[in-house]
Amino acid sequence: MSDYEKKGYLASDFRVFRLKDPTLQPIAFHYHDFHKIILFLSGNVDYVIEGKTYHLTARDIVFVSAGEIHRPVFLPGSADYERIVIYVSPAFLERWQRQDPEHTDLGHCFLQARETASVMHQAPGTSHDLLFHMDKLEKAAHGEGFANGLYTELLFIEFMILVNRLLEGHELAGLENATYDPKIQEVLAYVNQHLADELSIDALAAHTYTSKFYLMRKFKADTGYALHQYIRSKRLLLARDMLRSDLPIAQIASEVGFADYSTFSRAFKEMFKCSPREYRNTH
Repeated sequence: MSDYEKKGYLASDFRVFRLKDPTLQPIAFHYHDFHKIILFLSGNVDYVIEGKTYHLTARDIVFVSAGEIHRPVFLPGSADYERIVIYVSPAFLERWQRQDPEHTDLGHCFLQARETASVMHQAPGTSHDLLFHMDKLEKAAHGEGFANGLYTELLFIEFMILVNRLLEGHELAGLENATYDPKIQEVLAYVNQHLADELSIDALAAHTYTSKFYLMRKFKADTGYALHQYIRSKRLLLARDMLRSDLPIAQIASEVGFADYSTFSRAFKEMFKCSPREYRNTH
């Protein structure tokens, strides 16, 4: 799994911070265990998410779901890369949804981004200025005062509600400038929908009517790592989420496409630095 890595950490329900990088070093493809929202402020940056490349402009909003492979690409002549970033725990959003499943899916914006466009733009004149609310949230997150933790959490929940309201009201427009290889997107979609099935490179090449050598080369160029590594990592990420249920671990291994438990256990420990049973006991 050397071609990508998990980056960042989240020990709380969410984190908010403003970043401005004057020195732009290349950033490798990576993923997070948490969701991420970026409000892009300035710079000359492309953002690559699961094989799609978006060119960012000021006030673009980037949605990266947990487990999605991504990275920014700094273009020639880039100025300071400035943005406000929110890390969001999926478990925190799930707790709110359990209280009111029909009306409180604060994580719906991530689902919609995966289905439409991972980068959206807020034009002037919309009903809620996300830059204003995100800036207010960031300042509160690093402030002090009476009940500041509770105040920050209320501002965060308000922000998530407003994001979803803007999406529901079609006030956030998905970027149409994304560049991607349709064949690679077809492979990505097929893999994520058939993780329990046999997913050999020969079969995927035949499914997309491409040569396996082209598929392997182009997949690596677009996503940052080899096809078989992508398949294994997605299976393990799904297994990790399923370990929060009461399903037998051996059944989970089978349902995410591993032929035997020992292979699954070794791969899981390599990726998450603990055994499946240890992860279940901890979480």
